[in-house]
Parts: sequence; C-alpha cells; structure tokens
Amino acid sequence: MQFIDLKRQYARIENEINERIHTVLDHQKFIMGPEVVELEEQLKKYTGRKYVFSCASGTDALVIPLMAYELEKTDAVFVPSFTFFATGESVSLAGGTPVFVDSGSDFNIDCQDLERRIQQVMEKGKLTPRGIIAVDLFGQSCDYEKIMEIADKYHLFVIEDGAQSMGGEYRGRKNGAFGDVSATSFFPAKPLGCYGDGGAVFTDNDELAEKIYSIRVHGQGSSRYDNVRIGINGRMDTLQAAILLPKLEILDKEIQARQIIVKTYVEELKNVFELPVISEDKLSAWAQFTVLAQDEAQREKIVSRMKEQGIPIMVYYRCPLHMQTAFRYLDYKAEDVPQAAWFSKRVFSLPMHPYLENDEIVEVCSQLKKIVS
Repeated sequence: MQFIDLKRQYARIENEINERIHTVLDHQKFIMGPEVVELEEQLKKYTGRKYVFSCASGTDALVIPLMAYELEKTDAVFVPSFTFFATGESVSLAGGTPVFVDSGSDFNIDCQDLERRIQQVMEKGKLTPRGIIAVDLFGQSCDYEKIMEIADKYHLFVIEDGAQSMGGEYRGRKNGAFGDVSATSFFPAKPLGCYGDGGAVFTDNDELAEKIYSIRVHGQGSSRYDNVRIGINGRMDTLQAAILLPKLEILDKEIQARQIIVKTYVEELKNVFELPVISEDKLSAWAQFTVLAQDEAQREKIVSRMKEQGIPIMVYYRCPLHMQTAFRYLDYKAEDVPQAAWFSKRVFSLPMHPYLENDEIVEVCSQLKKIVS
C-alpha cells in the first residue's frame, strides 16, 4: 500500500501528461515556456486572483513575497510553530524574525494566541510586528475572516500558505484566494503536485505583483540585464507546468473523492482516536488525514506495528518550529508553545489519496483497532 499513490493518478491521465511532455520536448522552451503562461492563466481562473506567478518551489513562493515586503531583522512575522520548516525558514531567508504562534484544535493557527503574541511583541518593543503567515495545515483552511480582522487591527500583511489546501475552500471561495498574498507548493505529495519541485504566488495587489515579477528573476527591471533589486532564480521549469495542467483539470473531482474517503475513515475510527475537527464552512483538501494518539508511546507503537503490516504511517511533524535547532537563537522552550509541542508527540497520518479503495481503508482501520485494543 502507498501512502500517496501517484501511479494510480498517472494511470488516469497518462495520455494527457505524455502528450504535454512531448509538446515541450518538441518546442524546446524548457524554462518559462508557453505551458507556464497557460498554467498561470488557469490558476487565475481557478482561484479568482488577479495575478499568479509560478516559481521554482513552495519555499520560493514564500520567500519571494516576503522579499517584496523588504523585511528587516527587527520585523516580526507571526507563523504557526506546528508546520513544515519552510514557513519559518522563509521569514529568516527574507531578512525578518519569525515569532511562533500556537495551534488550535483544528491544527491551524490559534487566532486568540496570535493576537496575544502580537501584543507581547509590541509591549517588549524589540521587534516591530509586520505580518502573518497562516498555514492551511493538512488541507483545511484557516479562519481568514478572523485573521484578516486581527491583521487590519495591527496593520499587518497576511500570507496564506496554501501548500496543503489547493482545491479546498473557505466559505465558498477557493484556497489560494486569501490574504494579501497566497503561496503554494507543487511538491509531488501535495493535492496539486508536479513531478519535481514547483510553486506559485497569488495576489491582487498591483504594487506587490510588480515586485514579485521582478524578484522571481534576479530582480530584473526593463530587461534581463537591468537588475533593479536583489532577487532570486525562481523560475518554473516548463515540464512541471505541462504536468500540472492535466492535474489541475481533475483536481476538483479528486477533492470530492477525498471527502468520501474521509467519511469512511471517520466512521471506522470515531470511537478509537481523536479525529480532525471538521468545520462546516470549509471544504478541506485533505492533503493528510491526521489523527491523535493518546501519547507518544502509543503513536510509536502504531507506526512500528503498521509498518510490519506493510501499511505506511507518516508523522507530520515530530518537532515544532520553536524547538528546531536552527531557531535555538530565539530562546524558546517547549512549554512556550504548548499545544504545538503536545501535537508533535501525538499526531500521525494515515494513507490518503483520491484513489484509495474502500477495502484498503477498512484494512488500515482494522489493523489500527487491533493495535490499540
């Protein structure tokens, strides 16, 4: 059994992908070719955003807009501690200082804790609050109404990290449409993933769009040899765009298939584990189906025993950002962000992709029940 079965997806759209790849091989425009432009246009339509800029990775999709905000070391950007390292790393790469925020019961950023930490930073006076990165963790959207309310109150920018939520919705709008900027990753395991690295930046802001366009290609101005600011080499490979185009066409159908799979998981496991909190105003992309063990010991027993049965179990994430070695200089203790620290000891994720068959889901759940009984 595969944790994410890309082979089954490929079998569904094999002809379309192969045709797209051969077209690129024929025209030989391997970087920022016509398929890249086509993908950006399709993503505009899909999310309703005014501007979409493809880039080389999901990390670039965060770093580029943060560079556009011209951060300084004394600028604080508030990020959840319970997420992938790139979210905090991107703030440091762009010149700012990450401030870590705890998680709510849905694994996403806790808005009450967010406001509390903004106020703490203001009281200490060493850092200046500048922005928020909200991560749609495991595929479910953050509460953007509340986040934007807080951002407006304290004059902060908001970046939606939608790497795990593409295809999902918040109050009827597609993820990728929220905040001043949205960012996504096309890493193969994402709900919308390519066959390598890739990403995209979304915005409706004209001034930001101009800077993002420039930063993506070495800070270029009127031509490739007129560099008006420091930028990066963040261009997308055409082959990755070619692969994403047929995947985008079936994304909504795959998201609906994930909903059916989750219903089966919930029905089978509702009395066994603490399950994800599902909000009625959100359609989760279910990048992962993540549950909570009683404690770390039970989780490690589950991971080990399931591996023996040939069933892959993943742990996202074993170490919250505030306890990462790279951020040791910020002097956080585990108890400073308690919910994130507690989640990191208990969470584990089950096989999840749109092509899971019902008997496979039942087998996963059956083995889990045996282990914990």
